[in-house]
Amino acid sequence: MSDQTLEYFLSRSGIKQRDAAEVWWSHAVNSRTRLAEALAGGFTPCSAREHCPTHMIEADIIIRGRDPKEPIMAHPPDTDSDITLKEWLEGVKEYDKGIKLDFKSLEAVYLSVVLLEEVLAQLIRPVWINADILSGPGGKARPLEPQAFLSAVRFLPTHTVLSLGWTTGWTAGTDNAGYSWDMVREMEEICRALKHPVTFPVRAALLPQSLSQLTWLLQQSDR
Repeated sequence: MSDQTLEYFLSRSGIKQRDAAEVWWSHAVNSRTRLAEALAGGFTPCSAREHCPTHMIEADIIIRGRDPKEPIMAHPPDTDSDITLKEWLEGVKEYDKGIKLDFKSLEAVYLSVVLLEEVLAQLIRPVWINADILSGPGGKARPLEPQAFLSAVRFLPTHTVLSLGWTTGWTAGTDNAGYSWDMVREMEEICRALKHPVTFPVRAALLPQSLSQLTWLLQQSDR
């Protein structure tokens, strides 16, 4: 997890120690109801998960499948939502929660970036921008084109964390290949010149067979 993110929650007594395991997430917050649930509560450190308020809110962004075509909060195969990206950002900005926005298409990135630049510049909090930009082990979905994505988000505030991943797949009961050396070397080359902090979302089930490769990747930069 980004050092900036941990420092943020430490400074607000949201966590007791510099440990990413203490940061609680709400995932797929793609509706008004889910957003209200994720925003409830403060930052009281706790050990029982059911009583722990959310630190980081994750949501998915697509373009609405009908007019008006605009960024909305939904995960494919859904094509509509009861909340737009603009409304979602307005909802979270009065709270101290961190946010992670997961883009599912370049079109969604292009139509969102101006809004994000305006709103995120006012948010002094953890902001992660996520996209799968490379094909990974077992990945069948098409990743976003790396340079197009990075070009679109290059003017976001410098505290924005880029969460750059691979498309992956996993089949129970079989020997699933891990992240190869070619995969991590390609990612390192893409990230080498970036100015933003970077984190790598990976499939947990593939970690045991990928430890050497992913450890090497993390050692290539202190960002």
